Amino acid sequence: MRLYKITLFALIVFGISNINLPGQTFIPRQSDSTICTWHADNGNGTFTNPIFYEEFSDPDLIRVGSDYYMTGTTMHTMPGLPVLHSKDLVNWKLLGYACRRLDLGPEFRLEEGKEIYGQGFWAPCIRYHNGMFFIFSNVNRHKTQVFKSTDPAGPWEHYQMNVSLHDLSVLFDDDGKVYVVWGYDEIRIAELNAELTDTIPGSGKIIIPAGSGAGEGCHFYKIDGKYYITITNWDPVCYQVCARADNPYGLYEINVMSAEENMGMGTTWRLWDTKNGPPFNLIKAPSNHVGCIPMHQGGIVETDRGEWWGFSMMDYNSIGRVTVLSPVTWKDGWPYMGLPGNLKCSPKSWRKPLTSVKSGIYAPFEKDDNFDGPELKNAWQWNHATVDEKWSLNERKGFLRLHSLPAESFWYARNTLTQRAVGPESYAVTLVDISNLKRGDIAGLALLNLPYAWIGITKNKEGDNRLQYYNQQKQKKINLIPVTNKIWLRAYCNFDEDFAYLSYSTDGENYITIDDKIILPYQLKTFQGVRYALFNFNKECNEGGFADFDFFEIIEPRCKGLTRPIPYNKTIKLISLADSTILVNWKNFLRPVPIDSKFAEGENGLFRVIDRGEGRIALQSIATGGYVTVKNFGEMAEVRIETEGNGSASTFQWIDMLKGEIMLMSLKTHKYLFADPYAGSLCSADSEGARPDRKGGSCFIWVFAD
Repeated sequence: MRLYKITLFALIVFGISNINLPGQTFIPRQSDSTICTWHADNGNGTFTNPIFYEEFSDPDLIRVGSDYYMTGTTMHTMPGLPVLHSKDLVNWKLLGYACRRLDLGPEFRLEEGKEIYGQGFWAPCIRYHNGMFFIFSNVNRHKTQVFKSTDPAGPWEHYQMNVSLHDLSVLFDDDGKVYVVWGYDEIRIAELNAELTDTIPGSGKIIIPAGSGAGEGCHFYKIDGKYYITITNWDPVCYQVCARADNPYGLYEINVMSAEENMGMGTTWRLWDTKNGPPFNLIKAPSNHVGCIPMHQGGIVETDRGEWWGFSMMDYNSIGRVTVLSPVTWKDGWPYMGLPGNLKCSPKSWRKPLTSVKSGIYAPFEKDDNFDGPELKNAWQWNHATVDEKWSLNERKGFLRLHSLPAESFWYARNTLTQRAVGPESYAVTLVDISNLKRGDIAGLALLNLPYAWIGITKNKEGDNRLQYYNQQKQKKINLIPVTNKIWLRAYCNFDEDFAYLSYSTDGENYITIDDKIILPYQLKTFQGVRYALFNFNKECNEGGFADFDFFEIIEPRCKGLTRPIPYNKTIKLISLADSTILVNWKNFLRPVPIDSKFAEGENGLFRVIDRGEGRIALQSIATGGYVTVKNFGEMAEVRIETEGNGSASTFQWIDMLKGEIMLMSLKTHKYLFADPYAGSLCSADSEGARPDRKGGSCFIWVFAD
């Protein structure tokens, strides 16, 4: 019944009309957005980055036979160190977590006024050797932790090394030796002992001196007898390099392997100074600033069919750091992210990797939860270590019960249950029964970030339950309506522009939005993206009552990499997002002209979309029947209309940019169709990628011909 009510509400909202929140940009909703979650697999042989449109940072990935395994950073959230499995590198399932609970002191439990926000498990390394899986991860301010298991689904055995190795990567060499590399700027190597508990005395050496162009986040490989280390840099912008040597101890050469690929995303809001506030100094980045958006911190993997692919992350603003997949091109013994014609730049959409086993389409994390099972759904993680006896799925069947624990604020509230927010935009909805709160309790739904915000119910000194809203940045508290027993709470986040709203409902259908926009900056205190959070704490420093959460649901208005179906066999117009010119067939050249130009009259601006398979298309001019074709290097005046289609020269990869725009990548040049804004020139196919504002000349709006 609960799922029926909320799904019916969602269908009403998204199927009949669009939510009209103050300041919200209209974006067409996908018809099934109430029942789907983000899938990178487009169902047509292609995928769209990011692989997960939610935080999955510092990924490390290996292949074992025809199986692929991945893990990533989890910091202060628990369980930690997720282990994901895939057959095709695009569709992943969560097998479990290597660590259910990490407790190395009171700060891990939010006790004594201490915390480990942004600490905990960092940049793990996953490896497989002689039938055993290993995960190595350093814990800041502590030592390196090791987990091992013969089954990647667990259980995992845990022990602590005798050393602390920052952003380490381990290589089991074919001569039986085991090496570890680690460090920032100055990269070190050492040999590990047989027990994998320590480095061997005297084996350590600096292999890349400071100032050589290396950063951190090492991934160590041996390929065809040579040693490779992929390394990320973040200053002044993020990019990735590769070091190569004939011997594990060097000498190492360094080469840039990925740079400036922002996939049309720019920096929005940042919070650099996390100590002075609230209010904090939130900084809006200038237009087209990328900072650490570009691909970095990743490695490479060879499929069982012999293809090479790269994985890395991008700092996607307040959604957090997301994982992306890229084809890898080898040239002169160096791996590059990207395709032969556009090295170091990676497509947002491309054909799926060639693997020996086909995969179904699925997502790794179960987000919706009726709380009627024996365990929480696998997307949930606790904020710091739990107090297990103070939460339950059994005390009231079909509900999550959170007993309140004393805390001075939401920031220190123990047993706060979180999920990663989902992009490009999403809603989180819950129904909470607060009949059993005690004086001083506050229970509700929060946006866990710095600054944070929440909407919740508090029991005041008079014994009344009152709905309350709090915005930490504004230090603003709003007392709202009295609540007798239950109320619906909702959060909305837009990660294109990084803002949110909180709202409530007394009937589950009609929601009232509170206050104005909540700005969502990315910051390095939690070092995570925004998280939806269910909480209950007591501000009077007592153990209070309890709150019962009936359900939790995520609604994703844009849950697919193809926001609109590719218009195969339809006639369309292509309009530049940069200057609103329309592309026309002009004397068998492709030319951008003003929409009211005489050259746009008749059928000159009409093109039929021809299906070429795997998300690829040809454009046939309605005026002449010829095909848009890239000649030579695809430079200005080298995009022509040819009588016959000419294979890759007349084929383009259709790339949906998720906000209504598309890019068309030439399969001849591996670069993008380009109309130089306001230049009055001819089209080319030599753009390396999109500018964050999408107005650089390579992004287009398509519309059906009248």
